[in-house]
Amino acid sequence: MNTTTGEGKTPKSVTEQRTSCIEQFLFLLLIGVMNYWLMKSEPDVFSIDDLAACPEQTEPWDGVRNYQARNFMRDSMQIGDRVLFYHSRCKPPGVVGIAEIVSAAYPDPLAFDKKSNYYDPKSDPNNPRWLMVDVKFVQKFNTPVALDTLKVTPELDGMLVIKRGQRLSIQPVEASHYKKVLELAGL
Repeated sequence: MNTTTGEGKTPKSVTEQRTSCIEQFLFLLLIGVMNYWLMKSEPDVFSIDDLAACPEQTEPWDGVRNYQARNFMRDSMQIGDRVLFYHSRCKPPGVVGIAEIVSAAYPDPLAFDKKSNYYDPKSDPNNPRWLMVDVKFVQKFNTPVALDTLKVTPELDGMLVIKRGQRLSIQPVEASHYKKVLELAGL
């Protein structure tokens, strides 16, 4: 049995998958149930340029080892959700572009790889503890929106990334905050 497509079904081509993803994105946008996220990555580990350079500009968002972030991926992320791609631990940190969620959450194989920095001996392949989603590049900002700019923008009051001590690598973002960040980026 093909576990990805179900028994007897032929796997979808990349073009069919992309078309399906676009149709789902437009539907979610139309009915207003799209979620928005901020996903942090250290640019010396994986940058927005790295994402843009990946085959089909898509890459698994692996290595998440925080239960709350994992739960966001498992319980709330949907195909078509938009992502503010955030560079952390750099000068200056900030939002550098947009990505899109293009898969449902699925087990992170690095949790089972003893050679990986993300190996977890307590994670069971039959009941995986750690998950990941596939993320697709959408756009890089001409000018990043720095954390300092986010902090002084009144319309972003309450945005999680600007709250002191907020270190989650995956955070929900309100639609109004998402739109304001795009405005600050000149979009």
